[in-house]
Amino acid sequence: MKPEYLQLLVTRSMPFGKYQGRLLADLPGDYLGWFARKGFPPGELGALLALMHEIDHNGLGELLVPLRHKHKR
Repeated sequence: MKPEYLQLLVTRSMPFGKYQGRLLADLPGDYLGWFARKGFPPGELGALLALMHEIDHNGLGELLVPLRHKHKR
């Protein structure tokens, strides 16, 4: 994992699908789980979604709180 990926989770939006426009850090766990079962997209987006799935699945969402405050919209 690249350290900058954590910042991207709170600044980058989902580019397609049901949750298009929502921050990656705000995607629901069941949606992330669906990707985990069906396969993450290739490239950086897939890596970010996989990372967010791990964070969500392991209850580590609090790690993103300081970054959310730093990058408030």
